[in-house]
Amino acid sequence: MSQSFAYGRPGVAARDGTPALFAQTMGYVAVTAALFALGAYLGRGLSYGLGIVWFIAAIACLIGMRFAVRRSRQLTIALLAAFGVAIGLAVAPTLAYYANVNPHALWQAGGATALFIGGFGAAGYATRRDLSAIARICFWALLALIVFGIVLIFVQIPNGSLIYSVLGLVIFAGFTMFDFQRLRRSQDISSAPLLAASIFLDVLNVFLFFLRIFSRGR
Repeated sequence: MSQSFAYGRPGVAARDGTPALFAQTMGYVAVTAALFALGAYLGRGLSYGLGIVWFIAAIACLIGMRFAVRRSRQLTIALLAAFGVAIGLAVAPTLAYYANVNPHALWQAGGATALFIGGFGAAGYATRRDLSAIARICFWALLALIVFGIVLIFVQIPNGSLIYSVLGLVIFAGFTMFDFQRLRRSQDISSAPLLAASIFLDVLNVFLFFLRIFSRGR
């Protein structure tokens, strides 16, 4: 799940203060997560083919947010909400599969994700070191990981799935720190929906990587 559409640095248009931006962004993250859960529930009977269609729709919503953020705040928020539902529908077949064959992995992945995001998010929010260079490295590393994932489809590599997941967690640790640092440094309240989309993508990707790890061999 690439974050390339969610990243970007909108210019500072309004200076309402970091606490207000933090509260609003995390509120959007919570609402997006709730809509994701709703989409995952509604789409629990979908096929993987339809899941791909909804994934494309979710990417379209992210692209739309990039264009809408400076034109209409209401439209940007609506697109974020649509993204939450669409990505929930996209991931629904995968979650339904794990719920049937290994439901404990879902709970384990959820708990590990909360600790992971909390820890690296706090580190990124607190650090004074500029993490922009790390974000750029993580972006190219993510592209390499996608290629590695494609290779794994055709080539059997010992512990390939575990290696893929661990590398993914390392990459999204960097993304998580960078996004929370942006949340502290930015004073543009209009950037809250885009920041929320980025942070939610961090959470979702970390959850899916942990899910692969905890369900290995089952």
